Amino acid sequence: MIMRTPLMIIFFLIIGFCNIKTVKAQSTKYDFPPQTNYRYQYVKGLRMFYREAGDKNRPTIVLLHGFPSSSHTYRNLIPMLATQYHVIAPDNIGSGFSDRLNPNNVKYTFDTLANFTNTLLDSIGVKDYVMYMQDFGAPVGYRMYAMKPKRITHLIVQNANAYLEGLTADRQLFFKSAHDDSSKSKIDFLFGLMSKEAIINKQYLFDIDSSRYDIQSPDAWVHDLYFLQSDADKKIQVQLFQDYYNNLLSYPYWQELLRNNQPKTLIAWGEKDMKFISEGAKAYLRDLPNAELHLLDAGHFAVEEKGREVAILILNFLKNN
Repeated sequence: MIMRTPLMIIFFLIIGFCNIKTVKAQSTKYDFPPQTNYRYQYVKGLRMFYREAGDKNRPTIVLLHGFPSSSHTYRNLIPMLATQYHVIAPDNIGSGFSDRLNPNNVKYTFDTLANFTNTLLDSIGVKDYVMYMQDFGAPVGYRMYAMKPKRITHLIVQNANAYLEGLTADRQLFFKSAHDDSSKSKIDFLFGLMSKEAIINKQYLFDIDSSRYDIQSPDAWVHDLYFLQSDADKKIQVQLFQDYYNNLLSYPYWQELLRNNQPKTLIAWGEKDMKFISEGAKAYLRDLPNAELHLLDAGHFAVEEKGREVAILILNFLKNN
């Protein structure tokens, strides 16, 4: 048996303490992203959920999500951007973890979403910011841009349409009929867009080659479908589809805003998108000739497929502008 004297015990304690200090010192060489926080803020009496990461003293990037998702869409992008920037990603009112207005009492419009999101940013002290838009994020974002154009320092456009060129004739007809046709068959069709089969195969896997399905995380549709279980949840999205045609009517106004303000703009567009086709990305250059355009080997949900590439484009673009 080995007898441990008090001096030996003190020696081993010192050695152990030194080893602990060494491990802590070595861990500082890793450049880990900052922690993402999951927060709520009351806006007009309702709680809005948002993800937040990064140093608040740095410039802010606001990530606006599309259909059928929420800020969950940016779960991978947020940590990459937060290494250099302050990042905010809200859930639209009526989506994700944010509260719902009762769609039986209030009709959802993109004006509603924009007003709530704009008020959220005011209430949490966000002033100037970079705006990232995808899908439904465009009609929300351009309404916010129209409210306070000088507040938005840069635009990042990821499959966020603002031109008729970005919609096939069939797609334009779909939005018009959703707006004009209130028949039961049309309403039933729109409700069908919220089914499990539609969310998986008509959204996330729609424009991905079947040999590459493993690039798309099932976390995305599992999360979305959780928030589309009730008839009320589905009705919210149906009402937004019914309102979408008003965005097409607003395109000339949005384009005028872009021409008059000339925001520094990055366009990172999934070229395989069959919902918002790449001609819509190129059309931006008509009003923003100095915009930076990148067509990615991806579909509508480019940030799901090519998150790292999108992050690099954003960080380089902001560094150079």
